[in-house]
Formats: sequence, structure tokens, C-alpha cells
Amino acid sequence: MMNVLIVHESMFGNTRTIASAVADGLHQGRSPDDGAVRLVHVDDAPTVIPADVDLLLVGGPTHALGMTRPRTRQDALTQGATAAGQGVREWIQAVTPRPELRVVTFDTRVHVTMLPGSAANAAARALRRRGFDRAQRGESFWVQGTPGPVVAGELDRARDWGVELATRVRQGVA
Repeated sequence: MMNVLIVHESMFGNTRTIASAVADGLHQGRSPDDGAVRLVHVDDAPTVIPADVDLLLVGGPTHALGMTRPRTRQDALTQGATAAGQGVREWIQAVTPRPELRVVTFDTRVHVTMLPGSAANAAARALRRRGFDRAQRGESFWVQGTPGPVVAGELDRARDWGVELATRVRQGVA
């Protein structure tokens, strides 16, 4: 039995689209008797992770070389974003730590050569500082410009990553 919770932040819908593709891959890579895969926006995410969750995935867009901030979310609204509630950064500060829980982060980013920074990397560090000892950085998925869309092939890569995560969890190596 493997229950997965995917918490995501999405301003333009790209990270939500990637999170949904990862969820599809998790479903494909699991046996029928495995537990549930639940996908929730960060605004609706629990601050106490249910005890039956075996894997937590946390994803968000990369803004200003890391996780979003209130100012970068406000800037996104001026560019046509549809949501600007709390971000992954604020949720991490509010969530109750579970040191033993497997946590993997992911992000969406614009592919710019030599541009550093990753929301996935920043979130993994913040989660470890918060007390999620097993938090690790996962994948970055590419979008075309700030509003997107997702680069061709990235949805397939996200689904494949979900299948890989399901396999790794089943083998106890995620």
C-alpha cells in the first residue's frame, strides 16, 4: 500500500499540468491494490500530513531563482496569472514536520542557458530545515516563457518520472 500526496503551487497552470502528469505516471506504475494518489493545490494542502501518506511530492514554479514570494506572485498576476494565494514557501513554514516521510520536490522553469536557481532545490532545502529529514530534490520541467506553455515532451517526461517514482517507492529506494 502506497498513498501519495502531491502538493503543488501553480500560477499559470503549468505546474498543475505537470503535477497531474506525474500523478498519471504514479497511477500507471502502481499495482491495483496500492493506495490513493491525491493532488492538491497548496492553498488546500493540509498542514498536518495524514499518517497514511507514504510519499509527499511538492512542486512549484521557479520565480526569481527559487520558490515564489508574495511579490513574485503579485508580479505574475500582472502577467496574466490566475492564482496568487499562498505559495509553497509559506506552506512549508506552516506544515508539521514528519522526519521519516519520503519527500521529493519538483519545479517548472523557463529554460535559460546558465541561469541558476530552482524552486525544487530551494523547497528540498527548506523542507529539510523544517524537519523533513528525507526530503530530496526531484526534477525540473521546462516551460516556454513565464506563462508557458509546457515545452513539448515534458508531459511525457513527467508521466515517466511518476512511473519511476512508483517503482522506487515499491522497492523502498525513493
